[in-house]
Amino acid sequence: MVTDLWETMAVDAAAESALWADCLLPEPARDRSLVFSPLGEARYALGLETIYEGYLVHHGRPRLFEPPDSDTALLLGDYLYAHGVARISALHDVAAVADLSELISLCSQVRAEEADGDGALWAATAALLGRGALDDARTALRLHADAAPLEHAARTAAGDAAVDAALEAHAGRRVS
Repeated sequence: MVTDLWETMAVDAAAESALWADCLLPEPARDRSLVFSPLGEARYALGLETIYEGYLVHHGRPRLFEPPDSDTALLLGDYLYAHGVARISALHDVAAVADLSELISLCSQVRAEEADGDGALWAATAALLGRGALDDARTALRLHADAAPLEHAARTAAGDAAVDAALEAHAGRRVS
């Protein structure tokens, strides 16, 4: 499944635009490590990792792509966001799409404020995607810069070891 996920993401991007094809890292340089999708349902994996790759293109070290400049990175990241959301939207899960909207919006706020909490937000969203269980925890991050309720929700849903692994992998890809 993992190889298919990465191949699908790369092949679809390359088919969409020669510009995206030119941004793909050479095969040996690609990192096929799943970060947050192991915390949630397998049916969300491709969409979630596509959105996360877009986030990394904007704010970190992507696993599959290396845009040549900031303008291309902005466009590619937005393309990946849109395709990830479209993949999950195709599952006809309105609550999951709403959760992703909140994720993308709140991540933008956290990054703009140069605050911490994006890892916990990603972990909780992945673990509880579509369950409508994160409103209070997201409010704590949005209004008080408190990511603890999100991390607690993720750990309760996915377990400490899985969340620790995801947060560690995320920390290694995040650029401050």
